[in-house]
Amino acid sequence: MSLLSIQAPAAVVMIRPHGFLPNPETAADNAFQRTAVAADAIETASLAAAARDEVSAAARALTAAGVRVHVFDDHGENGTPDSVFPNNWFSTHPGGHVALYPMHSANRRRERRADIIEMLKAEYRVQDVIDYSGLEYDDVFLEGTGAMVLDHIARIAYTARSRRADPVALERFCTHFNFEPICFDTADAHGQPIYHTNVMMSVATEFALVGFDLIVDAARRDEIHRRLAETGRTVIALDNAQIASFAGNALELSGRDGRVLALSRRAFECLSPRQRKLIERSAQLLPLDVPTIEMAGGSVRCMLAGIHLARRRRPDSSSSLSMLA
Repeated sequence: MSLLSIQAPAAVVMIRPHGFLPNPETAADNAFQRTAVAADAIETASLAAAARDEVSAAARALTAAGVRVHVFDDHGENGTPDSVFPNNWFSTHPGGHVALYPMHSANRRRERRADIIEMLKAEYRVQDVIDYSGLEYDDVFLEGTGAMVLDHIARIAYTARSRRADPVALERFCTHFNFEPICFDTADAHGQPIYHTNVMMSVATEFALVGFDLIVDAARRDEIHRRLAETGRTVIALDNAQIASFAGNALELSGRDGRVLALSRRAFECLSPRQRKLIERSAQLLPLDVPTIEMAGGSVRCMLAGIHLARRRRPDSSSSLSMLA
């Protein structure tokens, strides 16, 4: 098994939140999210502390597996309850490219941070930053690698249609970054569209996890299965209960001893023995305990902004865990 893969980044950015709370602004279209309820200051602080501890523990587990982790603290002064999910506002791409995305919820727009982009420029080779955030003023949104699941090998951007994935922004992204857009409609048990593609789909180097039952059009469903299989991947179908347990919200990473699939403990436990065996042919399963964070409607994949950039080599850059404030 090759240790390196264009699909599986060897480094990630994570945000350790200090003001975590299920976001009232995103609850309307996120069926995975628990509705925020009124709580006193002690309960709110306890929830935030639990989320903060989960990020710290996850970062340590990833580092132990040989993944380079850059952890930034968000002290919550700007009212950013979803800051733990940085993959929605930026992405990185081979060749030194960074994209910034237009966010649907106003309080999520405040998650964008210049210091993170400056860190990327300092630690990695960045050629340009393409900023789509101005599309917010036209009510056009594309929430990064939440809205899109990118096949970096076949150059396909799988995208579930929603108000967080506008076709105009998607077309611009695909033109700039040389991806083929494959859009599809989804519906859950209540007929509501899936809010982010990455809760129902994960594309790794040699396998893909997909909630096919959520794809409305049978012909599109078959096409997506075919396109994934054409790349030589093992296609693993997830049922709706597994999707609800975040089994689709996983990210393959390159670790010290090979590739790992980072996913939540809840997601890991809902996979069947056969599914685990298929995954473990090419990636070690790495379950992380994030039950508090999952209350916000996202899981491990949403917490990880993969870094697909060439690293600048420096004598003092041996540490794989970077704790930044």
